[in-house]
Amino acid sequence: MLSGIGGTAQIFVVTLYMDAFVIRGSIETRQRRVTDILNASDEPFLVLSDVTTVEFGPVGETVRADFAQVNLASTLFAVADTAVEPVPELRMMKAPQQALISIPPFKVLGNIHLMPTQGLREALGELVGRFLSVTDATFWSDALGEPRTSAAIVAVNHARAQILAPHRAVDPWAGIPAADSKPVGLPPRGRPGLVGPRRPAPRQRSTGRSRRLPHSAQPPS
Repeated sequence: MLSGIGGTAQIFVVTLYMDAFVIRGSIETRQRRVTDILNASDEPFLVLSDVTTVEFGPVGETVRADFAQVNLASTLFAVADTAVEPVPELRMMKAPQQALISIPPFKVLGNIHLMPTQGLREALGELVGRFLSVTDATFWSDALGEPRTSAAIVAVNHARAQILAPHRAVDPWAGIPAADSKPVGLPPRGRPGLVGPRRPAPRQRSTGRSRRLPHSAQPPS
């Protein structure tokens, strides 16, 4: 993990969001951005020190450890405490595009950076990498009750993400009548297709006999 573009190694504090818990720890690296740290790993995991894991939920457990091996394939996204800009001579000109990224149970809203190609379709086709940078980001989870949190940069696991760009929120119930609205053009209840007054119920024939009351209900003589 000390391999990189050169320079002095520094301690980088990073927070990794998983499906069911959050892992926070530090790593020594020469990389300058959280995305570079995750993409430059030669192994499918990171080894963090001074680790704290917090499980989601009202009764979630908190565990502390000196070291932890974290599986990158299980990481939804990562957030760094500080955002370090890349070296200017290594920066490639890209166009920012706001996108909504779904990483169940989380969502991330921010800017992805695309190559300046002819159209958005072609640019998304060229968006590759194990972890993608999302800048000026906001992330949250309605399912887990996690509030909206802002971050300068979020590194999103490309294999777990669905990227929507551009996006717009729509009302799924738009155009559907309310449940208590009366249907129009339906015939009255009864036999299908018959419209008109209902026939009266047939009268019962009298047998001419009076109903004999039980002994307890006979009138006194």
